[in-house]
Amino acid sequence: MATDYDAPRKTEEDLSEDSLQELQARRADKNSGVVDEDETEAAEGFELPGADLSGEELSVRVLPRQADEFTCSRCFLVHHRSQLAYERDGQQVCSECAA
Repeated sequence: MATDYDAPRKTEEDLSEDSLQELQARRADKNSGVVDEDETEAAEGFELPGADLSGEELSVRVLPRQADEFTCSRCFLVHHRSQLAYERDGQQVCSECAA
């Protein structure tokens, strides 16, 4: 019989740990792998350097799409007509997505 010397060897301790009853007990204990972590609590401790924008109010004037602009059917960004690569079946594609 050939022996695979590269295969990991199990000690007596490892063999006793893999008993059928022990494996069944681990399967029955559904909460053994669950970690209790509050996501909001973890997020409160994480702070980006120099990114405290809590007191800032943004005021941006949003304009509707102009007559010389189109919305790319792949990236969904609004581009000027000069960025139009091709149009197929009413689907307009910008030059960046066509590349």
